[in-house]
Amino acid sequence: MMFLNYSEISKSVKEKALRGHPSDIESIMSLLEEADLPTTKIIDFHLSQVINTRGIEEIAHFLFHGSQIQRNYCTLFFARRNEWDLVNKAYQEGLIDWKQAYSR
Repeated sequence: MMFLNYSEISKSVKEKALRGHPSDIESIMSLLEEADLPTTKIIDFHLSQVINTRGIEEIAHFLFHGSQIQRNYCTLFFARRNEWDLVNKAYQEGLIDWKQAYSR
């Protein structure tokens, strides 16, 4: 999202999160790879708005197959939803550390 201001980034991320299609989640997750702090806050906030089942499944995919930063945000997503089975499994597989998994 080159050359967008934070308001435009927020609007785009929000639209994608609300749609929640797998390609939308992939797009959001790709932003994390080079995001600055304000953009990560935007992503963290709007990711919680994903309710589409396929979008949630895509977030779970990134929890197990994403980069470290992607796994961190996926962990936050599932922890906030009290979906501990996925968080526990990722922790047991060594994909996230204890602090990422269980700190609030």
